Amino acid sequence: MPLVNDSHPGEFILLGFADRPWLELPLFVLLLVTYPMALLGNVAIILVSRLDPRLHSPMYFFLTNLSFLDMCYTTSVVPLMLFCLRSSKKTISYTACVVQLYFYSTMGGSESLLLATMSLDRYVAICRPLHYPLLMSQRTRLLAVSLVWLGGMAYSFSEVTATFQLPLCGHNQLDHLVCEIPVLIKTACGEKEANELALSVPLACTFSPPPPSQGTSPSSWLSSMEW
Repeated sequence: MPLVNDSHPGEFILLGFADRPWLELPLFVLLLVTYPMALLGNVAIILVSRLDPRLHSPMYFFLTNLSFLDMCYTTSVVPLMLFCLRSSKKTISYTACVVQLYFYSTMGGSESLLLATMSLDRYVAICRPLHYPLLMSQRTRLLAVSLVWLGGMAYSFSEVTATFQLPLCGHNQLDHLVCEIPVLIKTACGEKEANELALSVPLACTFSPPPPSQGTSPSSWLSSMEW
């Protein structure tokens, strides 16, 4: 099965806030301020976790990986959003859309799996404290992170490839600022119930929202822990 079909358009038009243009400038300013702050915060977490010997523990090993994933995840969409918000040419080539969507889905799936792994790590630390050093050895941590990345790539490859098999019937307008699977499925024509079902099952298991009291970013996760 080819990765993409032969009837794809040369580029997509990103509509974004075409019906509400007054929202573009405030959103651009907001992203322009918060995006560098998020990058600096994640870099600070990685540097502190690596440079301080007292933080060379399984918890901070996973937190370092979460910070790196968070940087990649936001970088896969925010620069494109900034460009589209201030550019008169709100388009993205088909190839760029494919690459961005593969990268974005891989980072998102891996980050969600890593959060589940970190929850398991805290469960073992609290409920099995005497066995924790043995259960969470360096080999176990490396294996867990490897499985997280493989799981994210497997999710991305299956979902994105299946999405790009859908016929677009000449439609090249996406009602969004970036390429996303639900938007592409909505734009496609023909039978797409199977794709919607295939998307909903892993989303329900993988991308379920966290409790209101705890965010998913590394900084919010770090601030919620007891010192």
